[in-house]
Amino acid sequence: MARKRRSSAAESLKRRKDGEVSLSQVEEPDSDRRLIAIFVIFFILIPAVSIVVYKVKFADRVIQTETSIRHRGIVKTNISFQEILTEHSKATENSTTRHYDYPVLAYITPWNSKGYDMAKIFNSKFTHLSPVWYDLKSSQGSGLVLEGRHNADKGWIQELRSRGNALILPRVVLEASPSEMLKKKKLREKAINLIVTECKEMEYDGIVLESWSRWAAYGVLHDPDMRKMALQFVKQLGEALHSTASPRNNQQHMQFMYVVGPPRSETLQMYDFGPEDLQFLKDSVDGFSLMTYDFSNPQNPGPNAPVKWIDLTLKLLLGSSNNIDSSLARKVLLGINFYGNDFVISGDSGGGGAITGRDYLTLLQKHNPSLHWDKESGEHLFMYRDDKNIKHAVFYPTLMSILLRLENARLWGIGISIWEIGQGLDYFFDLF
Repeated sequence: MARKRRSSAAESLKRRKDGEVSLSQVEEPDSDRRLIAIFVIFFILIPAVSIVVYKVKFADRVIQTETSIRHRGIVKTNISFQEILTEHSKATENSTTRHYDYPVLAYITPWNSKGYDMAKIFNSKFTHLSPVWYDLKSSQGSGLVLEGRHNADKGWIQELRSRGNALILPRVVLEASPSEMLKKKKLREKAINLIVTECKEMEYDGIVLESWSRWAAYGVLHDPDMRKMALQFVKQLGEALHSTASPRNNQQHMQFMYVVGPPRSETLQMYDFGPEDLQFLKDSVDGFSLMTYDFSNPQNPGPNAPVKWIDLTLKLLLGSSNNIDSSLARKVLLGINFYGNDFVISGDSGGGGAITGRDYLTLLQKHNPSLHWDKESGEHLFMYRDDKNIKHAVFYPTLMSILLRLENARLWGIGISIWEIGQGLDYFFDLF
């Protein structure tokens, strides 16, 4: 996708009913059982166990652990703007310790160059890194062309590999006309050959492919035959990558991640990626990057990814969290946003849009707002009025909102994907 990843989650009012935040009067309704469980596990059980382990194993030395950020008193619901401004740049010096054993995929974009530095500093926090570099497009004459090599930075990749073991899987967006490519065997084969050849020549560890949202936009997923062709193409690409040795280890194959959007309603439609699709592709795909963000938009302002909506999405794909295929669940990577939204909520037209961490800090410095914690969505927000007296609502991740999603992923037995690390605040990485 281009500069902004946008799923169509907000298009369904039905799905919003359990995750809506009142912007006229910010309240704190009772949390559900899952939210309570996360709080109990993280704030009572885990700290108790951590203290015992620390005393047994590390009594003679000082280390930086996840508990250190909690002991600073900033992972909480009643956070103030002053605390964020003071603490956001104080990332832990020990950038190599991981606090979760599930896969973590992090995206890096050329238009937020901070992400390149964050990937180097916190390399060991991630299992996979995906620079957003490539587009596969239709072209006259040859039929297809893979664009984006000019974005590739071999020096950066070399430095990453000298610092840690995160696999490098550039993202490829399939922009080519699906009605042509999917119907013609030669074009399908050429697309796969272009991607695999690029991985070999550039010594990547594989790729992340984004195509499902494009196919949905073109309308091909409404056609049962075209939908089957689309799934078969993804499967064949995965098999081709799996039959190709990794440039760093001949005993391992290249890896393949696939981007999927959340279902648009509680009843799966033809264009939704569903559990049967997950089963069909599970052996040829190493991870499914699930875009569980962009729940709201300027026309329907609100939280970015309410926890109840996240659970509903996971339940549609995996079934009950108490009875799922653990090996399959581990391949699902819950999307976490490192960006936020600044919505206009007064007037008739709405407006506003995505903001980065830098934008967020500027708003905090200018308006000195009071942050409110919404238990229903599991997100912080604040209100302000701009220079024209227009009212805004700002939703941006905090340590607490990220922590809830990390713990939720642990409870489901799934992984994490981050869009994208150049947009976040430095101390976010202490939680991973």
